[in-house]
Amino acid sequence: MAKADLSTGEKTFIIHGIQDGLRTDGRSCENYRNIELECGVVSNTSGSARLKLANTQILVGIKAEMGTPRPTRPNEGYAEFFVDFSANASPEFEGRGGEELAVEIANTLATVYDHQQVLDYKSLGIISRQCCWVIYVDIVVLECGGNLFDAIGVAVKAALYNTRLPHVTVQTDDDGQEELELSDDPHDVIAINTDNVPLFITVSKVGQRHVVDASLKEEACCLACLVVAVSTEGHICGMEKKGPNSLAVDSIQDMINTAKKVGISLNQSLSSVLKKIGYGAKAVGFLN
Repeated sequence: MAKADLSTGEKTFIIHGIQDGLRTDGRSCENYRNIELECGVVSNTSGSARLKLANTQILVGIKAEMGTPRPTRPNEGYAEFFVDFSANASPEFEGRGGEELAVEIANTLATVYDHQQVLDYKSLGIISRQCCWVIYVDIVVLECGGNLFDAIGVAVKAALYNTRLPHVTVQTDDDGQEELELSDDPHDVIAINTDNVPLFITVSKVGQRHVVDASLKEEACCLACLVVAVSTEGHICGMEKKGPNSLAVDSIQDMINTAKKVGISLNQSLSSVLKKIGYGAKAVGFLN
């Protein structure tokens, strides 16, 4: 992950400031930077979103295609995630520098989303064992300014909210063969229910305190962090520890509690913004 190169004095200044509850950009320990969000920005996709969180910029495009259901879930569709780092995002990502992190993020998304309570995969099934909707989620990191997991989580949820699938009718011919008929009416579409889709909340331990939405400089001072997937109702849908240092049990519980509280608030703010944007592409900023 891209990191800022800080001197010992700079790190000490940041850590001491957080100890006193004052971050270098004036935020409290549980505040996010402003997020700017647009939906429907890529015309040749089923849904898309572009997000800017300070200097972090994410573009998500979703393509829905018909495929064969997985053998273990013959009546359901499924989602696949792909992450790519633009060479302009950070010098560290030139060539194949971002591949390991891209795979890590894609695997985390796949694990969290692989539950019926997150997305209604049964609604993506078309013909049992034969045909279903496959949701391909392509994520491009255009610029890296810290807190990638959280930014990607918001952008993916917004792109899924923006996604529209053609209405499919299954017809049976005289020989008993099932045939698919896709509606040509651009208004005859099906939206994906994202009400239960969680967001990632990264809680970073800096010194003896923890913060959310760490900047690149704060990430350089971080001992370890928890990436917690939190639903709209505050349920924990997944959790991973990042970083080489261990965390005390009491510290972990405090970080989880912070993630739940912040996650509920962020989900509510995003839901409100998505309703304002609707299916259009106007930019809306929130969390000022």
